[in-house]
Amino acid sequence: MAEADAVASREKSRCPGPSTAEIIRADGDNAPEKLLRESPLDLGDSPIPYERYTSREFHEREMDRMWSRTWQWACREEQAPEVGDYVVYDIGPWSVIVVRSGPDEFRAFHNSCAHRATQLRPPESMGSAPLLRCPYHGWTYGLDGKLETVPCRWDFPHVGDRHNLSPVRCERWGGFVFVNLDSEAAPLSEYLGALPEHLRDGWDLSRRYTTLHIQKELPGNWKAAIEAFLEAYHVVETHADFLPVVCDANAQYDVFGDHVSRFVHTQGVPSPHYLQEQTQQEILERMLVAPKGTQVPEGSTARAVAASSLKASLSEAWHVDLSGYSTSEMLDSIEYFLFPNACFFPGVTLPMVYRFRPLGDRHDRTLFDLLFLRPTGPREGALEPVEPVRIGIGQSFAEVPGMDPTLAHVYDQDTDNLAAQWRGMVAAPRKGQTLGNYQEIRVRHLHHTLDKYLSS
Repeated sequence: MAEADAVASREKSRCPGPSTAEIIRADGDNAPEKLLRESPLDLGDSPIPYERYTSREFHEREMDRMWSRTWQWACREEQAPEVGDYVVYDIGPWSVIVVRSGPDEFRAFHNSCAHRATQLRPPESMGSAPLLRCPYHGWTYGLDGKLETVPCRWDFPHVGDRHNLSPVRCERWGGFVFVNLDSEAAPLSEYLGALPEHLRDGWDLSRRYTTLHIQKELPGNWKAAIEAFLEAYHVVETHADFLPVVCDANAQYDVFGDHVSRFVHTQGVPSPHYLQEQTQQEILERMLVAPKGTQVPEGSTARAVAASSLKASLSEAWHVDLSGYSTSEMLDSIEYFLFPNACFFPGVTLPMVYRFRPLGDRHDRTLFDLLFLRPTGPREGALEPVEPVRIGIGQSFAEVPGMDPTLAHVYDQDTDNLAAQWRGMVAAPRKGQTLGNYQEIRVRHLHHTLDKYLSS
């Protein structure tokens, strides 16, 4: 279906009330044009088979045909700020060491000694070392991966350059270090599609740094976990307490090529499902973002006052100038998904980054990385790397020091659904899930792209 036809179809079928673009235009403060750019897609309405989640065989196909051939961010640059700092990234059976090999250079290697394959560094570890030394027999490699020391070198006349560490493709964008296990893969710049054009200027994530990193173990398949964060359709039931202040059912969904999709989900406007009358003052008070007693002037809106209040408080707290950001950038949930497993939020007050992957090599467990990034100010100075805080399936996000209690509650609501969904998928009498044509298009698009890798 042509883009114009898809837009027309979406207009006919959306909920009553203003669209996301209409809400943002009504703010009247020159929101970026890219926020208003609609790019819907029609991919049909076929069920998504549950065996894509529950089958071990399907998981192994994904590992062989997709995870081994796609770009995935392994770490943030600030996690390895000094030469010799490293981060280990694990996906399925593979383990990759990402090391800062120079002041402005990163390299990546398979985490496997050329002697007898012992991993040089533990899974999911961070640290610093001038050399990479095997803990088993002491074979030692430089930060460029070259073999430098072999104990009892006289006994290995056959060892040479071919015993250097095996390199892994490694490129950077947006303050992230990406790796790809496929040495023949297209460059990262091509894979990113629309992201570099969209996530620049005030949305440039390389100008932010990590303030909190949480790793949460989740029940179920990685696709089911990430799909919970690709749509706002679940808000009406899972997050019903937010309906007075979030316009969930009229969120905007866009697809930009094979690897990138987006939603824009506004707040400060009630859900079409919320039918009680409210004043703008009542909406502001329910948003919980402005100091108590803040008033909405006649002719203004809760959105405008909330955004202005946040600009003032965060500019002072962070020592940054936020005056150029629009109301939407200050308030709304703007989320870009990069296939297969990353979500980026370029907004100011919801500055999250997500990553989802199989926990170890399990198809029924997921590791969810949640990072909070915030803009850097001129007085920041040197920043210490933030190590992840790991929590288990039964633990709340509220247990993590520094986690905002309201956001912790939201993430608990999102992830508490997953165990019940997994049990239902395993035992479902139906063979597949039924998706909405518009609100869940990003879920279908994920599978559409996955199939391209599985069939190639």
